Amino acid sequence: MATKGHNEVKESLREMTRIFRPKDPKKFVKEYVRKYHITGGYEEELTLLVEDELIRLNSSVS
Repeated sequence: MATKGHNEVKESLREMTRIFRPKDPKKFVKEYVRKYHITGGYEEELTLLVEDELIRLNSSVS
C-alpha cells in the first residue's frame, strides 16, 4: 500500500472506530477490508490500530 493511501486508510478506520465503537475489532476490520477492497496482509496491523483507538476512547471516557 502506498504511504498516502495507507495513511488515508488508517485515518478512515480510526474515524469509523470512533463512530461505531465495535465490540469485535477483528470482525470489524475484516468487514472493512472486504467492503473497501483493501489489499490483503494488513488485517493484523489494522486490527491493532482499532484496538488501540478503542482503548484510547475508553480511557478518555472514564
